[in-house]
Amino acid sequence: MTRNDPEPQTDRHAASLWIGTYAGGGGKGVYPLHRGAAGWTTPASANPAQNCSFGVHAARFDLHYLVDEHGGSAGVFRRRDDEGPASWDCLARIPTGGIAPCHIALDRSECWFAVANYASGSLSVQRLDPKTGLPVGVPIVRQNTGSGPNPDRQQSPHAHWVGFSPDNRWLYATDLGTDQVLAFAFDAEDGALGQPIVALDAPPGSGPRHLLLHPNRPGLAYLACELTNHLIVLEIEGAVFRPRRTVSTLPADAAQGSIVAHIAANAAGNRLYVSNRGDDSIAVFALDDEGDPVLLQHVASGGASPRFFLLLEDERQMIVAHERDHRVTLLDIQPDGTLSPTAIGIVVPGAAFVFDRRSRTPA
Repeated sequence: MTRNDPEPQTDRHAASLWIGTYAGGGGKGVYPLHRGAAGWTTPASANPAQNCSFGVHAARFDLHYLVDEHGGSAGVFRRRDDEGPASWDCLARIPTGGIAPCHIALDRSECWFAVANYASGSLSVQRLDPKTGLPVGVPIVRQNTGSGPNPDRQQSPHAHWVGFSPDNRWLYATDLGTDQVLAFAFDAEDGALGQPIVALDAPPGSGPRHLLLHPNRPGLAYLACELTNHLIVLEIEGAVFRPRRTVSTLPADAAQGSIVAHIAANAAGNRLYVSNRGDDSIAVFALDDEGDPVLLQHVASGGASPRFFLLLEDERQMIVAHERDHRVTLLDIQPDGTLSPTAIGIVVPGAAFVFDRRSRTPA
């Protein structure tokens, strides 16, 4: 269903979105998603990026770095504006040094990117040419070891998220399989990457999925635990993470079997959002003066298994990708940061990830 809204008064890049898809769900690359006078449309994919479950954009080079989760690689892509919004050039494709890459992050200089390899439980760091943004040399790989108490999900390490500290001195990684957050000393000048330090031993069986560094408070972060549906507030000092508070991401009457997916905050840093797969909801939290979450709302995401969402604050909208429903839905962002469902649902086979030209790994 579409809604006949007028064309938004933004530049043509901001009005265009792309949906990364899984081939196993019928996806054939990255699909453009446009809003115009006739409503929302999804022309056929023309992007060679397959199984794109996450990606990031480097403004320095105007390049997109997209993982191929099933292919074990990361691709470097440039969009050809003069040949339509679905036209892309693949400039490079490199192995990520592990199996099932699922997350990618740029360092603060945009001269390095890091990748989390879920199935192998490893991460890699790759240098970028400062003039072209293309990968150079071979990746630096760090392999984790260990397991957790959940026999179905934690038989081995599963790196799920990577991100650089605001001062660019640390690379952090979450491991869903070992219930850990790891920290690696990082030197962007010479490419030195230290050995792993256990920054946090998360509760056994919690399954740390994604870490969100507060956009305005360098010493504060939020850990989304997939297996227990918990949000842990963390105070950070270099390689030390101290838990401060833990809250549930689920409503009190939620059915069993739900797992956490994505986490994001608004630019002001006073609202935080978490998606719940199974409960198929978005939890909305206010962040108080100390940065602690206060639940405002649980709202239906509009589909089954909301794997990812993108905040479009200028348009006051949230775009949600539903992996099991193979579609994307839209929620309106109200002035107080709460969400309102809409009737808009767009079929996108294998929908997994949403991005636009401005998309960068959240700080």
